[in-house]
Amino acid sequence: MFRRKQQNGQEIDLAQRDAKVNELRAALGPLSGRKAKYCTDGCLRRYLEARNWNVDKATKMLEETLKWRATYKPEQTRWVFDCNNASPSFVSCCWITSYGILVVAHWIYSVAAQHEIAHEGETGKVFRANFRDRAGRTVLIMRPGMQNTNCAEDNIRHLVYLIENSILNLPEGQDQMSWLIDLSGFSLNTNVSMRTAREIINILQNHYPERLALAFLYSPPRIFEAFWKAVKYFLDPKTSQKVKFVYPNKKESVELMSSLFDADNLPKEFGGKATLQYDHAEFSQMMVQDDVRTAKFWGSDEKPIPISSSLAVNQVAPEPLPLAPAAS
Repeated sequence: MFRRKQQNGQEIDLAQRDAKVNELRAALGPLSGRKAKYCTDGCLRRYLEARNWNVDKATKMLEETLKWRATYKPEQTRWVFDCNNASPSFVSCCWITSYGILVVAHWIYSVAAQHEIAHEGETGKVFRANFRDRAGRTVLIMRPGMQNTNCAEDNIRHLVYLIENSILNLPEGQDQMSWLIDLSGFSLNTNVSMRTAREIINILQNHYPERLALAFLYSPPRIFEAFWKAVKYFLDPKTSQKVKFVYPNKKESVELMSSLFDADNLPKEFGGKATLQYDHAEFSQMMVQDDVRTAKFWGSDEKPIPISSSLAVNQVAPEPLPLAPAAS
């Protein structure tokens, strides 16, 4: 009981795992700020698990993640960007007053958020489901056929944002999420490039180890097989084993889905009874509320953004403040 096998076949019990967590923490040295908040005991266990409880390898892996997070700043991405909460960017504008005086103003916005990705979610190509699987895991629904943008960087950041959001919404005691991928609309025209797919795999495997429980590829067309063969090359064996091909007409597939999902919650597109609906405005409101929770968790103070104004296409420049009287 409570034993795990290392790569060399030796078993490791709970006491040994706790000792390795302590060893990994010592190897990392003193941590502060967001690094300390990220490196919980549970986090350290996931990195050790991903490296078969080899402390040296887990240390190197985790240190690389800390460098990546310091640069990529996934916790600072927001669904929508709000100038009222904002930094470090300069915004300048000018206007002519009723007295014919040209006024140039510069605002320095100070906000943690540096990226906005709401536009990537307009079609619901990736979103967090309003149900969990039977194990209580957060579920991400992906529909490659609903691809709506061509920017690889934004596509990746959108997915990373939703991975972070899924982790935020995990119930206590649960560390993993499930992915439902509807491939019914898959085509080479709408699919992400091989380079983008490789980058996503790299981020998932190296910076979110042991976060994915299972990924279900539902109703994959024949054209997907060639793409999968190329993608599988970049997957490590552990991740590859978590990918399940699901065919609606095969008994084994039906039994697999029913064992892991409640049919009343599961959308018809994945063999269930529920209706799959994605309302972008409604989902946006939920993400905005979660952004406040994210900011609070990581130590910044932000307020909810009124979704109706923040998603408007045309932004109006702020009214100029009256000029201060000259010092006497």
